[in-house]
Amino acid sequence: MNFRRMAGWRGLLAGVLLAVAASAAPAAANKWGADYFPDVVLTTQDGRQVHFYEDLVKGKSVAVNVIYTSCVDECPLETARLAEVQRLLAGRVGRDVWFYSISIDPERDTPKVLKAYAARFGVGPGWLFLTGRKQDIQLLTRKLGLSRTSDAFSKDGHASSLMLGDDRGGQWMRTSSVDNPRFLATTMASFFQWKDALPTQDYGQARVVDISKSQYLFESRCSSCHTMGAGDRIGPDLLNVTQRRDAAWLARYLKEPERVLAERDPTAVALSKKYGGVPMPNLSLGEDDVRGLVAWLAQQSRAATSAGASPNAGAGNAQHHHHNAPEPRR
Repeated sequence: MNFRRMAGWRGLLAGVLLAVAASAAPAAANKWGADYFPDVVLTTQDGRQVHFYEDLVKGKSVAVNVIYTSCVDECPLETARLAEVQRLLAGRVGRDVWFYSISIDPERDTPKVLKAYAARFGVGPGWLFLTGRKQDIQLLTRKLGLSRTSDAFSKDGHASSLMLGDDRGGQWMRTSSVDNPRFLATTMASFFQWKDALPTQDYGQARVVDISKSQYLFESRCSSCHTMGAGDRIGPDLLNVTQRRDAAWLARYLKEPERVLAERDPTAVALSKKYGGVPMPNLSLGEDDVRGLVAWLAQQSRAATSAGASPNAGAGNAQHHHHNAPEPRR
């Protein structure tokens, strides 16, 4: 499968978002402020009580999503992607923008649970995980546009959305929280008008991207948590995984990891324990996707071995520091 001019298309979209935000800011400066957002009391992962609008949003640029720590589908992927975005933004989080993840399961997601969850993903400063009274969170997510009537029928109980807000300019935009981290980082730079963080080259000069569908799946769905030969990240290094794991087991685990773990499969249980209980999300892969991804992982491992990589790469310990992880191979 050919993915051509993807960088150019994304850059064009980011530029359009910047232009729209800049032109609309004066007209909507006060529409989404203190008179709109409920100033409910929330509790951070450190046990500190804060008011949503006065303490977290007023005068700031923010990125807000909803999660719950027992989720086994999109939430781990959302958090992993945003942790990658935080790293790519290189110190802007907590200075130019603040990240907030609000639990929609406050009965179970206590500050202690949220703190442990954040630690598993290597979350850095400027990103708060928040809990509170269920009715307050329901009101808040409705006001933020992060809840829908159809949420009760989805497997996650919520959409994988990210709200970007510029309180000073009165601008808000919804995007996907599971998009490519580099695209998300560029989208934020455009929306918040960080001109020094935007690409300086003409997107018409972007190189042609010619990769297989399986490589695209790995880079778009897997690389926030895994590398190929660069060491453990949130999950294990996948170099030589096709040699370490039985082929049928690997295919099933890629297809339905939550079911394999629920069955108390020894390998799945050991992986969960080793990597801090972060669940492998169900990526909704089809049979052809799984076969192609397994074949690509095997091909990459053979190529790395031929080039002199250690055959034991990826079998190291589980200690991983996401913010210092090397870039995934392209």
